[in-house]
Amino acid sequence: MKKILLTLGGLLFASSAMAHHPLGGLPMETFTHGVLSGIGHPVLGFDHLFFVVIVGIAAAMTRNRMSAPAAYIVAMLAGCLLMIAGQGLPAKEVVIGLSLLVVGFIVLSGRALSMVPMLALFAGFGLFHGSAFGDSVATQEAAVGGQVIIGYLIGLGVIQYLIAIAAGWVSKNVWKAMDAKALQPRLAGAMVAGVGLFLTLENIEGPLVTMITG
Repeated sequence: MKKILLTLGGLLFASSAMAHHPLGGLPMETFTHGVLSGIGHPVLGFDHLFFVVIVGIAAAMTRNRMSAPAAYIVAMLAGCLLMIAGQGLPAKEVVIGLSLLVVGFIVLSGRALSMVPMLALFAGFGLFHGSAFGDSVATQEAAVGGQVIIGYLIGLGVIQYLIAIAAGWVSKNVWKAMDAKALQPRLAGAMVAGVGLFLTLENIEGPLVTMITG
């Protein structure tokens, strides 16, 4: 458990710029480039990585450990496509921070969500995470072609689903957490909620200062 927490802590301080340049800043020009970039974005971006990990852990505490992460993936890809098409969602960074805070706190609480609320929560937050991924393509790789976008979406969806399933597997088979009240998942929830609180405060600090001083 200590090793896992140290690893997650190290990811927290990874360069945020790397989250938008999994190819080292090189342009995406081929299908393979798109796949590699899609794989790299959620792995190098700790906010997205932490969220998909806690999604897998939360899902593992229910009977929906395979379908609940899929709801996030589908909504995330939809949000990404909307952003690529020019329809971005507002305040996405604030909502992404809140997504870690909310789901992390739910796991910390030791209460398992029922099917409908879980799917709605994962899908709703998934739209905003996807919009952020699409924003990376729209702003960093404005000239990409259709094959690049397809590869990007495949890499993005597959890697996140695998991470979520792996996190759930670790929770069940390594931590031996059979229900939501188990200690290890709740500790993971506490860490993710703490990261979410930090990001949320950081994201609202600027607007609040402007409002107060303006």
